Amino acid sequence: MSESGPRKEVESHPAPEPEWKRKARLARIFGDVLPETTRDEQDDPGERSQSSDDWLKAQVPPHHGG
Repeated sequence: MSESGPRKEVESHPAPEPEWKRKARLARIFGDVLPETTRDEQDDPGERSQSSDDWLKAQVPPHHGG
């Protein structure tokens, strides 16, 4: 028996999974636990019409005589 040199093992790695496919697979397994954006990041048309003073007054607790 004769060997011409050390044998080289060839490892095959699968192609990287696209991000959208990975997210779809994880959502299928675990469910959609967290939304992409939270409510405070989304535009709420009802709150845009309210001025900052109105919002501040609405936040005063009743025991402060608002």
